[in-house]
Amino acid sequence: MKSIHDVLTLARQRRAADVHLIAGAPVLFRIERELVPVTKEKLSRDICRELAYSLLSAEQITQFEADLDYDFMFADKERNRHRVNICYNDGAVGAVIRLLPSEPIPLDVLQLPPIVAQLTLARKGLILLTGSTSQGKTTTMSAMIDSINVNARKHIVTIEDPIEYVHTNKNSIVRQREVGKDTSGFSRGLRAALRQDPDVISVGEMRDYDTIKTALTAAETGVLVMSTLHIISIDKIIERLLSYAPDGSDGHIRTLLAESLLGVIHQELLPTTSGGKRIATEILIVNDAVRNVMRKRDTFHLRNSITTGQRWGMRSMKTSLDQMKDEGVISETVYQQVVENYR
Repeated sequence: MKSIHDVLTLARQRRAADVHLIAGAPVLFRIERELVPVTKEKLSRDICRELAYSLLSAEQITQFEADLDYDFMFADKERNRHRVNICYNDGAVGAVIRLLPSEPIPLDVLQLPPIVAQLTLARKGLILLTGSTSQGKTTTMSAMIDSINVNARKHIVTIEDPIEYVHTNKNSIVRQREVGKDTSGFSRGLRAALRQDPDVISVGEMRDYDTIKTALTAAETGVLVMSTLHIISIDKIIERLLSYAPDGSDGHIRTLLAESLLGVIHQELLPTTSGGKRIATEILIVNDAVRNVMRKRDTFHLRNSITTGQRWGMRSMKTSLDQMKDEGVISETVYQQVVENYR
């Protein structure tokens, strides 16, 4: 492959999620969770640097060489969008490129449970999308924003790092702000958004105490807030949020969370038997019983709440996986690999 354009064209043809450029290794595509070599030859340090640098302007190259890491969005001539990280590896320049859809994927295409669409109708509160890295959290949040954009007349402010899906104004107005370009950080952008007459605020990720506290306060006082959090299971949510809190403030965070949280959508992005991907979900809807669990610190009971909360729209990951297996969407092997983590 002679150019980065050739690499990315082949990646889209092969339905890859990511492209890895590493000196001393072949070009690698991540396809259905596996890293697959797509060239026989290993990349030399010079060729790897040339491919990576072809994505950058002269000014960006100078910035990268000063900072040693560089994150940015890249759109090609066909308007395909990519999230790129350029980095050094043992002194050699390399890159990881995430291939992104150019527009939000509608909720019905994602085939998520109806309760997800119902959550977008809320006037205020906090909705969290959780899971480990690369499980489709941003894709789902973008689809929820798109649903509001289509079905309501609201002002939606997003704070993202970087902007992945580009929203066009439909019935709503969507103001997208990128960290490092349009605002200096999530916390500052969130505080500014509260002065912009918002109906909905989307925060790319809960990364620090100020962002968490401001988001919870906003959700409690009249704004619908959506954000993502990296956790391996829903019953770890309290501990993860409290890990950011200063000593002595955990009680305040618990109270805010119990009062403002509407629901949690926990995700696993799975390879399907047809060669595509589908999202399996575990969903917690906050009712009085869940609020009591959050206040009393015994968060291991959250899984019991999910199991017994079907009439509220809750569902366990096992229920989601059972349905997908019974419908032939996922293989027995994939089912066993994932369900083991939710027993």
